[in-house]
Amino acid sequence: MPLDSEKKPTLLLVDDDAIIADSLEYVLSEEYEIERASDRASSFQLMSQMTDSPTLALVDLGLPPNTHRPDEGLAVIRKISQLHPSTRILVLSGQDNKKHLFQAKADGAVDFIAKPCDIAEIRVRLKRQIIAGGGADSGHDDIEGIVGSSEEIELLRMQIRQLADSPYPVLIEGESGSGKEVAARNLHRCSSRNQAPFMTLNCAAFNGELLESQLFGHVKGAFTGATDTKNGFFAEAGSGTLLLDEVADLPLDLQAKLLRVLENGEYYRLGETQPRHSSARVLAATNKDIFSAIKSNQFREDLYHRLSVLTLRVPSLKERNGDKNELLFYFMQQVAEEVAAFQLDEDALRLWNDYTFPGNVRELRNIIIRLSAKYPGQTIKPEVLKREMSGLQRHNGSSSNEDWLNNALHDSGFQLDQLLKAVEKEVIDLAMHKHDGNVSKAAEMLGINRTTLYGRMDRLEVKE
Repeated sequence: MPLDSEKKPTLLLVDDDAIIADSLEYVLSEEYEIERASDRASSFQLMSQMTDSPTLALVDLGLPPNTHRPDEGLAVIRKISQLHPSTRILVLSGQDNKKHLFQAKADGAVDFIAKPCDIAEIRVRLKRQIIAGGGADSGHDDIEGIVGSSEEIELLRMQIRQLADSPYPVLIEGESGSGKEVAARNLHRCSSRNQAPFMTLNCAAFNGELLESQLFGHVKGAFTGATDTKNGFFAEAGSGTLLLDEVADLPLDLQAKLLRVLENGEYYRLGETQPRHSSARVLAATNKDIFSAIKSNQFREDLYHRLSVLTLRVPSLKERNGDKNELLFYFMQQVAEEVAAFQLDEDALRLWNDYTFPGNVRELRNIIIRLSAKYPGQTIKPEVLKREMSGLQRHNGSSSNEDWLNNALHDSGFQLDQLLKAVEKEVIDLAMHKHDGNVSKAAEMLGINRTTLYGRMDRLEVKE
């Protein structure tokens, strides 16, 4: 059925691969009036003959005479933007070089679809651009909590929009504290599943039967302590999204059961022989090198291939040149709703931008919270900022703990409870960083159990 019962939208398709173009025309012709061109010259001629602007354009970057370079495709995008500024341009290409993507966006493209691509995904992306071009709010394209304007973060936003409505799993990689869960939440938020639940299960937080029960559920009496029948996360997620955080820590026996869910949607509750079916989309996050885990037989290679049909990498803060100031102001605005905002003087701001933030965005946010709690409405100088930097830097410095505590005691507005809370949060951050976000190992280092550590992380707002 066409999107408009009176007149179908026009789709300008520019691709030199006749097989791809024929296939797309065959599949999309019921919904769109297809206009085709195979190179720059024929597309220019076609556009000059059009009396109305095409609704959409789908342009391959690698066009003749040099199909291995993006020059011809970029020239077509610029020409469409010049002649038909209302046309929504999507790039369909096997050339996924980051510089090419940003140049295409600068020239007027609004989306990028990598070859090979599922036709269902192309349909969704085309429809989304029709909604966006018509001025309607699709409700699926607002990215929240991903702050910055670096090329790396712009690419992340572009990839989230690109992958959001795909039905396939996504493996989200990145350092501890970089914001993998934020990326996962945005994949859900930008998808057509956004009215269904989004759920997160940390695979390092539980062991054995308890983790299996959390995933799949159990019936009464399935194991000691199972006094009631309980649904697992797959059932609770319904047709929504389930994020498996720290997926590399999933025990091998559960990896096989997860693989079954990914292959055919089937799973069994503990103590039950009747199979159940999940329609949830699975996302997985890790800060570990899964290839090393595969080599050491700690992670199934077939499961890795199932989880990594699509991959997303969240950049570390040290890769995001220029984003530190934007993040500073973003989190300061959030905290300013409760306390008066502090300011960094010129030298402190220079120190802020020189600092590497080994704990990534999580560490940056925690520093801002500590500064806001201890110095509301004040102007922060470099020596104060240094004391609030991560223990990774402080304890590598020349000042002793006694010197640091003595300086803190003489700060105006000193409060013991705030200091203890800041130190507790910093110690937890340090332990999490040393163990790459592995909660079990961090809890062992801290001398507490995982449940206690999770409780403290929740109270102190220590998040991925």
